[in-house]
Amino acid sequence: MERQDAHGAPTTSPASALSGIDAFVTGFVGYRPTAVEVLETAEAHPDSALANIFAGFLWMFLERPEAPAKAEPWRARAADCTDLNARERGLLALLEAWQRRDAPAALRCADAVLAEHPEDLATLKLGQYLAFNQADAPAMLRLALGSREAAGHHASYHAMLAFGHEQCHHDEAAERAAHAALAIDAAEPWAHHALSHIHLSSGRLEEGRRFLADRASTWEGLNSFMYSHNWWHLALFEIAEGEPVAALETYDARVWGVQPDYSQDQINAVSLLARLECAGVDVGDRWSALAPYLETRADDVVQPFVTLHWIYGLARAASPLADVLLGRIEGQADDPGVPGDRVRWRDVGIPAARGLHAHARGEHDRAVDLLEPVASRLWMTGGSHAQRDLFDQLRLAAMLKAGRWVEAQPLLALRRRVEPAHPLVVGGLQAMAERLGIAGR
Repeated sequence: MERQDAHGAPTTSPASALSGIDAFVTGFVGYRPTAVEVLETAEAHPDSALANIFAGFLWMFLERPEAPAKAEPWRARAADCTDLNARERGLLALLEAWQRRDAPAALRCADAVLAEHPEDLATLKLGQYLAFNQADAPAMLRLALGSREAAGHHASYHAMLAFGHEQCHHDEAAERAAHAALAIDAAEPWAHHALSHIHLSSGRLEEGRRFLADRASTWEGLNSFMYSHNWWHLALFEIAEGEPVAALETYDARVWGVQPDYSQDQINAVSLLARLECAGVDVGDRWSALAPYLETRADDVVQPFVTLHWIYGLARAASPLADVLLGRIEGQADDPGVPGDRVRWRDVGIPAARGLHAHARGEHDRAVDLLEPVASRLWMTGGSHAQRDLFDQLRLAAMLKAGRWVEAQPLLALRRRVEPAHPLVVGGLQAMAERLGIAGR
């Protein structure tokens, strides 16, 4: 007998498993910690393929090398179930592809499930996550557009649509979709997130900062990623408006320490500390405080974008494991794993990692030489526009410290258009103008 989850997607699971399944579906889409309740449900229901598949998904979100092995017992239990429906078979195939690190195949599975079940918001969310990590913004948008009629009454749907549009640089459409989400639920955190991207990229800094500050109280009770990441976005506005000390306070109070062993909380921390240093802030011993958590990532080359944060943070903390991780990264060019990942590492990730490692060690000329040739292709590593701007800031900061004023000049001029009060821009323009003899002109 088929039943439905909280969003109306079908499952063969017994009625007694539905509460745990719905906790995952609504918690995952809504960034609530209740998503983990499905683990207990799966343990109690070996006859629920969907609960066990979702439990496997949770382990894969560890974003660590051991995640596939952690997910395997749950996958095996799901595979032993009989009479799976088409949706459940598709999601089981997705989990298996994900365990093989074959993200393109996993994304195809999500696409196929959504073609039959466009109301399945959990699969839409997962499909966008996979596409995001593959740097495939058009896929993020395509998946969302396909669910418009079936899921358009959900605020979270419009928030996902908004982010898909924003990552494709459709800013007006993204803003309309985000406001459509807020018209349904003013506390929708992913809509807040999408609008923060739009405000930052368009230079609407005061508006963006005020918007997030006015809604920050609604983030209490969210999972650590959504809570700390929206605060991370608010800190970017504080830096861009010339108040990096306020951003450092936000780092201490809201960004770092919520769930320090989680990958996304760690990259938020690395990214914000690096940006604060670019803005001229002395961050004290905070790199050392991060080091014990980053050192557990010294074998982690699962996602290029994330791993680039590990290498920078480890090197800034002067950890000897920075060199160990760099060696692992350099070995990815010959890794017999997924071909697409080999290409991303060989052509972009490895030179970028070397450049970031050099930057963190104070070798600024070398950092520019390594980062400049791959700057236009860093999108291939994944992450969002706002997140990847870290690499642009580090490259610019290295140019300034190396005295490469002519190279820095056009980058500074472009950044001034949207972030005229950013300390990196203000200080860089002044120093560059003096060195090039164009001050006051």
